[in-house]
Amino acid sequence: MAERPEDLNLPNAVITRIIKEALPDGVNISKEARSAISRAASVFVLANNFAMKGKRKTLNASDVLSAMEEMEFQRFITPLKEALEAYRREQKGKKEASEQKKKDKDRKTDSEEQDKTRDEDNDEDEERLEEEEQNEEEEVDN
Repeated sequence: MAERPEDLNLPNAVITRIIKEALPDGVNISKEARSAISRAASVFVLANNFAMKGKRKTLNASDVLSAMEEMEFQRFITPLKEALEAYRREQKGKKEASEQKKKDKDRKTDSEEQDKTRDEDNDEDEERLEEEEQNEEEEVDN
């Protein structure tokens, strides 16, 4: 594992080849963009190292933020934390809305089932009453 951020610098030729493979023919990319992509890849590698030190295979936000701090990207950490928090609130809101929708649907289904059962019970009661009336008429006739 790399111990220093400088150890993570990827060769420019490798970065350039990866970029060219990803982009359509005829598209050029600036030196600054290649450098930014290289630094981003280094952050990812360093974040992976943090996860491995924590004996985890999955990167989490704190791994990436720690790697960014290590790579001296402190000015981006606060905006990223704010964006992450906003994203989490949004996801929580969506989840709660989904759960509420499911509960409403379940209530509606339960209500419909109760109505159906009630209708069936009413139909049975009506049939029973009709039979009783017929039986009474037959008894009166007899």
